Amino acid sequence: MKYCLPFFLLLLSTGLSANDSLVISRLLERIDHLQAKNNDVFPKGSIPSYRMYALNKNRYKADINPFFTGLVAFTLEDIKADLSVAQQIQANHIISNTQAVYPTFQHRKTSRNTYNFWPTDRPQIFPHSGWLNLFNKSRALPDDLDDTVIILMAQRKADSVAEKVHQLMQGYTNNDTKKVTNTFPEYQHTGAYSTWFGEKMPVDFDISVLSNILYFVQFYHLKWTAADSASLYLIEDMIRTNKHIEFANYVSPHYATLPNILYHVSRLMSLRPIPSLEKLKPQLIADTRKALAAANTFMDKVILSTSLLRWGVEPPEIVLNESHSLIDLIEDEQFYFFIASMASMLPDPWKKRVTKMGVGTF
Repeated sequence: MKYCLPFFLLLLSTGLSANDSLVISRLLERIDHLQAKNNDVFPKGSIPSYRMYALNKNRYKADINPFFTGLVAFTLEDIKADLSVAQQIQANHIISNTQAVYPTFQHRKTSRNTYNFWPTDRPQIFPHSGWLNLFNKSRALPDDLDDTVIILMAQRKADSVAEKVHQLMQGYTNNDTKKVTNTFPEYQHTGAYSTWFGEKMPVDFDISVLSNILYFVQFYHLKWTAADSASLYLIEDMIRTNKHIEFANYVSPHYATLPNILYHVSRLMSLRPIPSLEKLKPQLIADTRKALAAANTFMDKVILSTSLLRWGVEPPEIVLNESHSLIDLIEDEQFYFFIASMASMLPDPWKKRVTKMGVGTF
């Protein structure tokens, strides 16, 4: 399953024709078809996804996670008001079926509302990965802020829940006790959020994850903290100094590409204006136009076009390859929205070297 929902936003933002409305209905039907109907390999109600190893692109493994399920529900909730009545019924059906999925991934020791990328019935470092699973107990993946904020918004959790989680997040930042070791020297004292709710996990910065966290803060109208302001500074400075272009997979190790970074930043900016970030809009628009002109995959063009639309800019028309169906273009395996990279946890210079080799990248 390739993440296709930005295409909905593109259609909605350009004004719907009868044909566009038909396309949206077809895409909703496609998601409904893909959504797991029983508890076989994937939990019932989840959106199936598969992982591919960067050094073995001919083998896929079922990847049981709540990430794409949460994103589908979150995005459908976000655009639902712009859908037709019939399409809202379709969307509500999909969203309703996702709700039973999330408890499988909730924090396993307490009832706190944080979530893991893997099922939490047993500790896991990376499921179905041979010798790596020998380290399941000692190096189990902790809950993460990215999955947590997406799933909380997908469930439309109460403000009181969001406030408690936000308070908890303040304990998982770059600080004097636990310092980041794999970012640029100028950010080593920046108190931004780490990706992980992990005591043993190294501090990890990701500009896309930070954009999602601040979206969560804005979505729930939470009171800004020092960590929120530090995270915003990190996003802005990386953009201002073009690190998002020159070092995309270094500043966003879990999303890894410039189109994905621009998509996340534009989504944050579309919710409610942040004055200091608004000042960077002309630069971001120029960056996006340039990236769109160089884009090779249909979905990269879609998410870049979606980013421009969020900034109030009409993108150029995407010319479809008539030899491929729309579904085939959306689900093109050349496009990926998210990666898992074990190298992201390594200190420099190993992070850069191992990431470049593709070892441990899925």
